[in-house]
Amino acid sequence: MVTDIETELQSFVEARYLHLRRTAYLLCGDWHRAEDLVQTALAKVVVAARRRTIDSLDAYARTVLTRVYLDHRRRHPWQRERPLAELHEQPVADGDRALSLTVLAALRALPPRQRAAVVLRYWEDRSTEETAEALGVSTGTVKSQCAKAMATLRGSLAGVRPELSLNGGGGK
Repeated sequence: MVTDIETELQSFVEARYLHLRRTAYLLCGDWHRAEDLVQTALAKVVVAARRRTIDSLDAYARTVLTRVYLDHRRRHPWQRERPLAELHEQPVADGDRALSLTVLAALRALPPRQRAAVVLRYWEDRSTEETAEALGVSTGTVKSQCAKAMATLRGSLAGVRPELSLNGGGGK
């Protein structure tokens, strides 16, 4: 017999899997690792949801995904990504593919915590407080990590695509 929580979990996974996978890809830069990260995160979400009530499965899953990514980076330093001359397995997006690849390469160059802060804050459109909670840090740390990341992104994009180097303005 399928319980209400099982039905809710199944519906959640079906509805949000691809979005979580895209977020994981932005965090780690590899589609295969993104799949692994999402599967690990969803397994943790399912176990937790079976034990207790979770107010927002979506918010909880994104937090778990980010923590799984950061934890994996800490525990497995030998598996860190290595720079390549050419990027592989890039998602095809509507619009300017070269622009997407340029921004993705700049994002990949950020340190893991800065990348996580930028992805949560700007890709996931989370508030500073939500981002801080997901990362387990203070709001001041989120602000400084995002400011450093945006400055680095502006600098790295200015030489390649000058139109992407926004002078000043930090975003949200």
